[in-house]
Amino acid sequence: MSPADPASAASTLRLYEGDGDTLMSSGSMGQGDHVTLLPEAPQTVDKAGRIRILWGQQMLPDLLSGRYRAVVCGVNSEDNSHGIVAQLVDLMQTSQWTAKSVTSYAKMFSEAIGIHAANDREPYILKYDLDSLLILALLRPKGRDFFTLDDMARGFQTVVKMLDGRRDRVPVATVSFLGARSNRLIQSETATHEPSFESVLGTMYSAGFRGDVYPAPGMWQMGNVGVFPSYPFPEGLDRMREGGD
Repeated sequence: MSPADPASAASTLRLYEGDGDTLMSSGSMGQGDHVTLLPEAPQTVDKAGRIRILWGQQMLPDLLSGRYRAVVCGVNSEDNSHGIVAQLVDLMQTSQWTAKSVTSYAKMFSEAIGIHAANDREPYILKYDLDSLLILALLRPKGRDFFTLDDMARGFQTVVKMLDGRRDRVPVATVSFLGARSNRLIQSETATHEPSFESVLGTMYSAGFRGDVYPAPGMWQMGNVGVFPSYPFPEGLDRMREGGD
């Protein structure tokens, strides 16, 4: 086996100093939260762009440290105390918003829609400017305690328009909307289960979104399922589902 052989090179690689590799091996770590990250196939530059998936990263610290200029999340007109929007306005030093005022603004906007645009199905995106971070919040439809994939599709089409040509609003990140407590996401009004993460990514991608997505923390417990670091997923996955080689 020549030194240039990839298998030979891999055998000499180490991740940690000392006994770190042994201590951090799957057998030693047990069944703790983890993901199984799969490499993407080598490819040329994707002109259409990709959605990057931040597996294993924590969203709130990344937002507070200034890694992003904008973030997409959900908001409702009743109670946002358990959502990430409340954590952001409470922890961001430059914010003049509070969890209570965020909800009051959403309520005022929702009531105005009911009076002036009751039949309007356009998605509404509320902007909360925290000076160092812009929150683009999808307003949950009045009278519902959930979003649907259709709401997300129309909402992200508007988000993409609001980001277009605005270099001061990128890089941008978004929550996955899955596993949410304040603004849960369901497949549709007739199919009330949560959609798959792949369906969520596909909806965002079709709307034109090309930012970063933070998976729901609960997904870190699915280490038995291989995951990819970006979307669209490799074509080989579809071939496997169709029974191909």
